[in-house]
Amino acid sequence: MARGKRSWGSIRKLPSGRYQVRYLGPDREYHAAPVTFTTKADASAWLAAEQTKISTGAWEAEQVPRRVLPTVADYAWQWIETRTTGTGEPLRPKTRHQYEQLHARHIADDPIGVMAIDAVTAADVRDWWARLPGDRPTWRAHAYRLLRAVFNSAVDEELVSATPCRIRSGGAAKREREVRPASLAELETIMASMPERYRAAVLLAAWCALRFGELTELRRSDVDLKAGVVHVRRAVVRVEGESIVGPPKSAAGVRAVAIPPHVLPVVQEHLRGVAGGRTALLFPSERDPQAHLALSTLARHFEKAREAAGRSDLRWHDLRHTGAVLAAQAGATLAELQGRLGHSSVAAALVYQHAADGRDAEIARRMSEMSQK
Repeated sequence: MARGKRSWGSIRKLPSGRYQVRYLGPDREYHAAPVTFTTKADASAWLAAEQTKISTGAWEAEQVPRRVLPTVADYAWQWIETRTTGTGEPLRPKTRHQYEQLHARHIADDPIGVMAIDAVTAADVRDWWARLPGDRPTWRAHAYRLLRAVFNSAVDEELVSATPCRIRSGGAAKREREVRPASLAELETIMASMPERYRAAVLLAAWCALRFGELTELRRSDVDLKAGVVHVRRAVVRVEGESIVGPPKSAAGVRAVAIPPHVLPVVQEHLRGVAGGRTALLFPSERDPQAHLALSTLARHFEKAREAAGRSDLRWHDLRHTGAVLAAQAGATLAELQGRLGHSSVAAALVYQHAADGRDAEIARRMSEMSQK
């Protein structure tokens, strides 16, 4: 958003391409033009006319109506409606749905929602924060990050001079549970205890660290047995009961993941049982081979399998965590982990390196071997 700065008043180009004007009046209050302008020249002319009125004594505050600023709820909804990703693309359906849920529950339905955007203080935000569900730290962090992003945009648009969202670490959530990766023996038991049609899914989720949405959108053409890789090109999410296929979670999510050699025979055997051509789903719904598998369906079988392995604490997504830790233990660097997991930042991959405990002793042992050569 470009701004035209001058010694008196300011002209700002809006995302729509029109120009907005405001200036500091003799009453020491900021005043904005009641309309926006098609060209910068028109905006400059209006601003010059106001300056002439002030210099000749013809200016009156009533002549320039002050902007009526939107409420927090209205501005936040507009923010969600017009928000795009860092690459300028529309929000992913699941992200948008989450924002809409947060808005409905914690902004529109909260006292802060009816306040004018420029009337909110840091104390108001602290009170709002206290009303968020304390037993859901991750959800609470999501809500705070949304409100903070909304106010950051309000600052950018000069609706407010500074953000009132000043709660330290408000957008960070401590891990609700410590994830303990599955051992190799536990993985073997889990796989053996699953129905045959889902055994390859367990191995790909664990050894290739695929997200559930990536795994259940895999099609026959995505697996290259000759090269030994699985191509992650798409993912599916469920929003309000509807399956929506789109790109993976981030741009880095589009990747080719090498399949460990010991997993390839299981994948090859699974492909023999996949009905259909190159676009056939590897793990379709039990009722409809054209429909995507629901997590709830897989969970029914997985719960029994994890009990057989003595790991009632293990969730399906923890298989991805297990795969990330296995890769770290195998010596993957942060950049290699980042690429294998489809993370857009090294910081995300760093989470898994802490779990490779014990490798420091192995490194020390190898260093000692080097000294003896």
